[in-house]
Amino acid sequence: MKDGNDERPRFDDRTRRLLRNIASASIACALDSGKPRVPELDGLPLPLQAPGASFVTLRRRDGTLRGCVGRLEAYRPLAVDVAHNAYGAAFRDPRFQTLTPPEWIDCTVKIAVLGAPIPVDAGDESALIAALEPTLDGLILEDGGRRGTFLPAVWDQMSGPRAFVQQLKRKIGWSVEYWSPTMRAWRYRVEAF
Repeated sequence: MKDGNDERPRFDDRTRRLLRNIASASIACALDSGKPRVPELDGLPLPLQAPGASFVTLRRRDGTLRGCVGRLEAYRPLAVDVAHNAYGAAFRDPRFQTLTPPEWIDCTVKIAVLGAPIPVDAGDESALIAALEPTLDGLILEDGGRRGTFLPAVWDQMSGPRAFVQQLKRKIGWSVEYWSPTMRAWRYRVEAF
C-alpha cells in the first residue's frame, strides 16, 4: 500500500446490498418510465448519505461490457450518485444503444466506489508507471482540457503497467507515446462489489 490508501472495506454486506438494489431499481424504473429512481436519503446508512463518487458497470452474463458510467468527484450523496450512474450505464453510455428489457434480464451490475484521488508526481511515463500498484490502483490522467480514467478492474485486460498507461492515453485521444510536462496524474483505490 502506497501513500496511505486504506484497503479496509468501507461497506458491510447490508450496505452493499442496498447500493446494488438502488442501482437495479433505478434501471428498472427507467425501463418503465424513462426516468431513474432516485432514493430517499432518510433511513439510509450515513455512508450512503455522504458525498461519494462511483462507477456503475453493466455486463452481460457472458462477461462482455454493456455499459459503464461514473463520476470522479464526490459531489452528491453516494446513493444518489449510484442511482444516476446506473441509469447512465444503461441508457447514456454513448458506446451502446439504450438498454432494453430483454437485455436487462441478462445483465449483472457492478458498483465501484472511488476513494480519494492521490496526486502522482511523475516527470515522465516511467516514473508514473513505477508509482502504480497493478490491480489495485485506478488512474486519472489530465492534460490540455482532456481527462480520462481507468478503474482498477481494467488491469485484468492489460499485459502490464506500461500497457495500462498507454491504453488510457489512447482512450483519452492521445497517442501512446504522448507525454507533456503539464500532464497531471492521480491514482485511487475502489471498493468494488
